[in-house]
Amino acid sequence: MSSKLVIIPTYNEVENAQKIIRTVLDQDSSYSILIIDDASPDGTAAAVKDLIPRYGERLNIIERSGKLGLGTAYLAGFRWALERNYDYVFEMDADFSHNPSDLPRLLEACEAGADFSVGSRYCDGVSVVNWPMRRILLSYFASVYVRKTLGVRLYDATAGFVCYSRKVLETIDLDSVQMRGYGFQIEMKYTALKLGFMLSEVPVIFVNRKEGTSKMSGSIFGEAFWGVIRLRFRKFSPKS
Repeated sequence: MSSKLVIIPTYNEVENAQKIIRTVLDQDSSYSILIIDDASPDGTAAAVKDLIPRYGERLNIIERSGKLGLGTAYLAGFRWALERNYDYVFEMDADFSHNPSDLPRLLEACEAGADFSVGSRYCDGVSVVNWPMRRILLSYFASVYVRKTLGVRLYDATAGFVCYSRKVLETIDLDSVQMRGYGFQIEMKYTALKLGFMLSEVPVIFVNRKEGTSKMSGSIFGEAFWGVIRLRFRKFSPKS
């Protein structure tokens, strides 16, 4: 049986942390979770650690010194996963916008031949619930911008619900990843595609969070906009 790790970055997610952990780990005993918490002042880390006696080695947490960015959180998680020889590594939000019951569908896409799979909001129309129209349009046209600028068949470039096979994360030079906000999601997918890995986009329904607050900001989109242009002129090579 393949080993599977779900990486969940957190910042002020005390309302959701225990719920998402229980939901993921109770539905399938073959999954493990790594929480990466950026010094949440609301007690998120303590809430996570309260569940470690229940789940043992299936639940781990990295506590960082401050709010260091989504990209650096995932990069730390990828390195942690590679050191422990996980076969598949998932990215997932803590707020239930990504449905834990879709994890097996992302895994199945990889086991069927894809090197990485994306839970996509836009590969089969627009599948977003309870988002303001302005945010839907911003997200949707961000992916259109990426697709046109970089010339890749990728309908949800900024998606944060992803399954990577181990070989993808071993091949990408993680030290060379430059973007730190949501542009990180674009950079990782594009890098994998440029290195020849096969993508499968799996249609999912994205539901806006019910508890906690969004971490989106204008600076995040600014980084992604200019970062995409820089990506177009980068050369990509596998990790040596």
